[in-house]
Amino acid sequence: MVSVQDLSLSFGSFDLLTDISFLINEQDRIGLTGKNGAGKSTLLKLIAGIQSPTKGKVDKSKEVTIGYLPQQMNLDDKTSVINEVLTAFEGLINLEAEIESYGKEIASRTDYHSSEYLKLCDRLAETEERFRMLGGNSYLADTEQTLTGLGFERSDFDRPTRELSGGWRMRVELAKLILKKPSLFLLDEPTNHLDIESIQWLETFLAGYPGAVMLVSHDRAFLDNVTNRTIEISLGKIYDYRVSWSEYVVLREERRAQQIASFRNQQKMIEDTEKFIERFRYKATKAIQVQSKIKQLDKIERIEVDEEDNSAINLRFPPAPRSGTVVVEAEGLSKSFGSHVVLKDVSITITRGEKVAFVGRNGEGKTTFSRIITGELDYEGSFKTGHNVRIGYFAQNQDELLDENMTVLETIDYAAKGEVRTKIRDMLGAFLFRGEEVDKKVKVLSGGERSRLALVKLLLEPCNLLLMDEPTNHLDMRSKDILKQALLKYDGTLIVVSHDRDFLDGLVSKVYEFRHNRIRENIGGIYDFLRKKKIVSLREIEKKDRTVTETRYEGDSTNKQKYIEKKEYERNLRKLRRRLEDSEKEIERMEKELAVFDTELARTATSPESAEIFIKYEDLRKKLDIEMENWTRYSHDVDEFLKNNE
Repeated sequence: MVSVQDLSLSFGSFDLLTDISFLINEQDRIGLTGKNGAGKSTLLKLIAGIQSPTKGKVDKSKEVTIGYLPQQMNLDDKTSVINEVLTAFEGLINLEAEIESYGKEIASRTDYHSSEYLKLCDRLAETEERFRMLGGNSYLADTEQTLTGLGFERSDFDRPTRELSGGWRMRVELAKLILKKPSLFLLDEPTNHLDIESIQWLETFLAGYPGAVMLVSHDRAFLDNVTNRTIEISLGKIYDYRVSWSEYVVLREERRAQQIASFRNQQKMIEDTEKFIERFRYKATKAIQVQSKIKQLDKIERIEVDEEDNSAINLRFPPAPRSGTVVVEAEGLSKSFGSHVVLKDVSITITRGEKVAFVGRNGEGKTTFSRIITGELDYEGSFKTGHNVRIGYFAQNQDELLDENMTVLETIDYAAKGEVRTKIRDMLGAFLFRGEEVDKKVKVLSGGERSRLALVKLLLEPCNLLLMDEPTNHLDMRSKDILKQALLKYDGTLIVVSHDRDFLDGLVSKVYEFRHNRIRENIGGIYDFLRKKKIVSLREIEKKDRTVTETRYEGDSTNKQKYIEKKEYERNLRKLRRRLEDSEKEIERMEKELAVFDTELARTATSPESAEIFIKYEDLRKKLDIEMENWTRYSHDVDEFLKNNE
């Protein structure tokens, strides 16, 4: 299907990929793994044909089509969600326009027997058949199903794309790719902005997809549920395992342990053999044995242990200047974008030294409130930051805020002020930007490298309020752990927006849940919060929100029992009212049918068939009387239910 042959890619004297080869077969589910900057995203671009290799080639069958999802989205901001997604069906839409054009032309002509008219009819029939064969009769239904599967409500379909957050923009692009049905999906971190329902939907879709999939993801559960093959990129080489992520981790450790054991055994044998040769080299009685040992050494195929990439960032936040006791305070705060309400009458107080998490479904206002804190957005109500508060902000779309035409060194040099300018090369080196790497343009950096560069910018000035919006999205496992340890030692106030349960565990002592325009405070760590919610992962918040209720929850009440009782009350009331409405409809139907019988009886009053009609009429009238009694009882049941639950 796709053949990668002796592929190499170099940037100046730096070799990113070196002579790698592998095949992608139909229905392969490949997970790409490796450190940030190892070349995962670059390899996807090379296979997609977006980037060219220094050496080697990528061979694709003629019928192969590729759907590539990059980390950064570029959507048209002058259209709506549905119109943007429908661009996936450009060919079908063009055929639809052709059919309409042919129809109008045929309707305007009267030369029904001319050869031109008949040819026009033939072209219309051929175009309609092509349209039908390509799925023209179902593409609108497919679009709706895909959008709802990815978490969009039907009310979102006409929403302007300019209003969407980065996560929702990514879902639009993913929907377009899914609807194009390529033979090979290349997905670069597709789960970064998806909630649990959408992840599960995507898992199910990819598991049953007839084509092949190659993806980059730091979501271990997603990799295990989707992939059946893992390709590791390390120091320019690849290691191909025909297993999913969890099995790969075990096999990788076993492979390295076996390599090391075999290497040590061989080295011991070589050492012993060399000692024997040296000891008996000049003894005539041992000459034959010595020569045998020398030949034995020459024939040995030396075992090499794969070089391991142990490089890691060195992160330490500078001491935080002292701030006032109250760092962030909001009271009755609301925020809307046009008619779309994001936050309504929220109140929150965060004090000096607290480490808190913002969690909840995408689009519920976490990033919006973060931008209000930094002063980027206006609002209604009361909001203030405390005395001497200095904010360090790591934005969710940090990569979009960097100038792609600047180098790594220029980016930091431009942002640095004062004495810190003399230390920027050391700071960049601590974040693995060493030697010629500081001269790389931002536009060639991977998502993880851009995140590391953004962290360097964050360290340029001391701050006492760190606000980090999804800081782990593009970081590898080791970098995540180092960032967490640095934040644990940070002596200022921390607000972190994240869905990463392991990252938040032990880091925060309070969790603020954003749900239905409100902010709800939960004292304790992330696992305390999860136990209260009785869920196993943060992203299941979204799943419970949708399955438990479709209505707004009232206020910030923590009384779960009352909430459940309220849902039970509404369900029972709906059931009673539905029964009453069904009875009313049945009565209306019978009355109409009786009116028809009245007409028939008047018409056939003197004919023999009137007796048969009259029997049917009387039978229906009795049924109507019974239904009227039912309606009276159902109406009484509704009144009693409302009275008893006042």
